[in-house]
Amino acid sequence: MKLYYSPGASSLATHISLREADLPFEMERVDLREKKTESGKDFYQVNPKGAVPALQLDNGEVLTEGCAVLQYVADLAPEKKLAPAAGSMARYRLMEWLNLIATELHKNFSPFFNKAMLDPCKEVFKGNLNRYLAVVEKQLSSTSFLMGDTFTVADAYLFTVSRYCRFAGVDMDKYPSLQAFQQRVAARETVKEALKFEGL
Repeated sequence: MKLYYSPGASSLATHISLREADLPFEMERVDLREKKTESGKDFYQVNPKGAVPALQLDNGEVLTEGCAVLQYVADLAPEKKLAPAAGSMARYRLMEWLNLIATELHKNFSPFFNKAMLDPCKEVFKGNLNRYLAVVEKQLSSTSFLMGDTFTVADAYLFTVSRYCRFAGVDMDKYPSLQAFQQRVAARETVKEALKFEGL
């Protein structure tokens, strides 16, 4: 498999998950501004949406959209327990977390990377972020990871996205459990390897 990625982007969650799953894969960096891969390909030819992650499978198909890619990776290595079994209530709880991270956290960070976005608008998005970070904080105040004591792909995604908090000016002092979670995840060997590879 080949993961098309951009350093520090949401593709980091897939990168971490591939390492956690102990699966063989290659990496190809993407310049998201120019929409070019490091080998010189037009990235729109790989993913018409122009976004990472894009995971090229062994059969040549390309899977996109982070939540789908993360679950696919987890299902390739069920013994690693990166996702509960398909069809179980626990799996739907995982999907619940993945969707919250994607729609209520990840998307609300996007305006902070847009230079044209005015500060009053950013404050609205920061309010949205704080509302949902409070939900995450409550969960992590009683568990090591989002699903309990087991690290899952949802944790890889939360770790990746929550790294944008300081960039967005979020007051992390309000979220001690999230900060402890970030430190726990950052200490994992697979995460250290992924961060080092991406130069983060």
